[in-house]
Amino acid sequence: MDVQLYVYDLSQGLARSISRQFLGTQIDAVYHTSIVLDNIEYYFGQGVQTCRAGATHHGRPMETIKLGRTDLPIDIILEYLESLKEIYTAESYDLFMHNCNNFSNDFAMFLVGKGIPEHITSLPQTVLDTPFGQMLRPQIDAAMRPITQAPTPQPVAPAQSQTKNTAKNGTAQSSPLVAANSALAAATGKVNNVTTIRDVDRLLDLAKDRCAIIFFTSSTCAPCKLVYQPYDDLAAEADSKCVFIKIDFTQAERSINVRYPGVRATPTFITYVHGDKRDEWSGADPRQLRSNVDMLLSAAFPSHPHLDLSTPNLLRQSQRPVTFTKVPPLEKLVAKMGDAGKDPAVSSIVSFIDSRERFGAIEAPLTELPQFASFMRQSTSVLPPELLFTALDLLRITLTDVRVGGFFAEEHKGATGTPATIHHLLNFVDGLGVSAPYPLRLTTLHLACNLFTSSLFIPHLVSPPLSSTLISILTTALLDEKYPALKASALSLAMNISSSNHKIRMKKHSASSTTSLPGESELPESEEVELLASLLETLGLEDKWSDNKKMALISTGWLIYGADMNGELKDLWKVMDAAGTVGKIQAKAAEDRMLVKEVKGLLDA
Repeated sequence: MDVQLYVYDLSQGLARSISRQFLGTQIDAVYHTSIVLDNIEYYFGQGVQTCRAGATHHGRPMETIKLGRTDLPIDIILEYLESLKEIYTAESYDLFMHNCNNFSNDFAMFLVGKGIPEHITSLPQTVLDTPFGQMLRPQIDAAMRPITQAPTPQPVAPAQSQTKNTAKNGTAQSSPLVAANSALAAATGKVNNVTTIRDVDRLLDLAKDRCAIIFFTSSTCAPCKLVYQPYDDLAAEADSKCVFIKIDFTQAERSINVRYPGVRATPTFITYVHGDKRDEWSGADPRQLRSNVDMLLSAAFPSHPHLDLSTPNLLRQSQRPVTFTKVPPLEKLVAKMGDAGKDPAVSSIVSFIDSRERFGAIEAPLTELPQFASFMRQSTSVLPPELLFTALDLLRITLTDVRVGGFFAEEHKGATGTPATIHHLLNFVDGLGVSAPYPLRLTTLHLACNLFTSSLFIPHLVSPPLSSTLISILTTALLDEKYPALKASALSLAMNISSSNHKIRMKKHSASSTTSLPGESELPESEEVELLASLLETLGLEDKWSDNKKMALISTGWLIYGADMNGELKDLWKVMDAAGTVGKIQAKAAEDRMLVKEVKGLLDA
C-alpha cells in the first residue's frame, strides 16, 4: 500500500503573512498532518480519528507527500494503531507538545521506517523559542483546540484483511487459507439444500477437518416436515463445527441415488466425522436427531480432559508479561560504551528515555528508530562482548514503549518475516553460549522479557527462528547454578513464553476448530518439549519452596494445559515422571498447595 502524508495549514495562509510581525520569525503555516492509507485518512485530534481521505473539516490539503510503501497486512497496522490509542487520547492533546504531527511521525515510522519532514515536527518549538510565542501560547492553544479537536465528519472503519492478503509487491492476492475459511463460513450456520453430487462432494470436502450430516428427504414425505425446523435450529447452533446438508430426492440428480443406494426411505440421516462415514439412521424423531448431532459434535471435537478439571489457582495466576523496567544511570551506561556512546543514535535514544521518564510517553516524541536499530545491529561488532550489555540495556528500556515495541516487532522486509534487529542480537548472544559475560546474559534475558509487552511481537516470539533462540538462551540460563539471578530471569522468560503459548492454545480450544488463523500458531512441539524438560529439571533440583519454584510450577502448568494428549509433550512428562516430581513439592501456604495439586492433576490426566 502507498503511504501518503496530507499536510494542511490551520491558519489558512494567515501564519505566512503575519508571523514575522508578531513572532519575529517566518512561519509558513500552522501544520496539521494525517497519514493516508488505502483512501482512509488517520489523524489525531479528538483521539485517533479516521475518515475518507480528503473528507476532514480541514478541507483540501495544501500538500501531499509520498512517504513510501508498506507491505504490512492491514490487521497488523490496525493492531499497532490500537496500541497508539494508549498514548494519543483526546485528553492528552496539546497543540505544542503532543499533537497531530507527533502522531503522524510515529505512525509513519512504523509503516515506512522514517518520520515526517522535520520542519513540520519542529514548528511548535520554533514558535516557543520566541518571546511572543511563549507569551501567546495559551491563547494560540485555546484558539486552535476547537479546530484540531473537532469531531470527524464521516468516520470510517478500515476493512480487516479477512478476504485478502497483501503480497510483497503490494497487490492484493487471495490466500488459500482465507478463501477456505470464507467458503466454510458460507456453508455453516445454515442448511445447504443441494441437488448435485458435485455440491455434495464440495461440502463434504469443507467438512473433512470437522463433521457433516446429510438429511435425505422428499417433498412427498409428510413425517420429514417434523424435523425440518429442528434441523435448521441445529445447523444454526453448531455454527462452523458442522456442515448440514439437505437432499430432496424428488429434485436431486440421479448420480446421488447411485452414490447412496442404501437410502431407501425418508427421512434418512448419514453423518461424517473428519471425512469418514460414522452413523446412518432413519425416522422423524427430533429428540433422536438432537441426541445424535450432539454425539457427532463430541466425536469431531472431543473435550480435552484438562478442560474438565478444576484448576482455579492455576488459571487465575496473572498472565501479564513479567518485565524489567528499571532505568540505570544513563550517563554512566553511555560512558562505558566509549566511542560507541558518541553515536548520534545513542544520544537520541538517551534523550528519548530521559524525556519519557521525566514527563511520560505523551511528552516524549519518538526518536529516529531506524538509526537506533542500525546502531544496535552494528554494536555486536563495535562493542566487545563484555560491554555489549550497555547497548542491549538501552534497547531493553525503550521496548516498554508501545511505539518502540511495535516498530521493532515489524522491522523486517515484506509483509511477513523475522524482526531483523532482535533476531540479530539474540542470535549473537545465543552463539556465545555460556561463554557470554554474565552482564550480557542477564540483560539479554531482561530484554527478551520486555519483548512480550507488544502484542505484535507475540506471533514472532512463539515461532522459529526467534522461539528456537529464546528457548536455547532460556534453558542454558535455567541450568546455570553459578548465577541465581540468571535462573530467576530465565524463569520470568519461561513464564512469558508459556503464558503466551497457553493463550493461543486456549483460543484454539474455545474456537473448537482445527483451522488456525495466521499468526495463531503455538510453539513447535520440539521446543515445548525442550522447555518442559528444563522446567521439570528445575523443579527437581530446587529443594525448598521458593519464588523460583513457584514460577517453574506455573510455567509447567500453562505449558501442559490443553496439550495434545497423544503428542511428544505428554510422552516426555510420562517418561520423566513429572507427576511424581510435582507431587513431592512441599508448599507452605494453602493456596500454593492447591496449585501443586492442580498441576499434578493435569499431569495425571
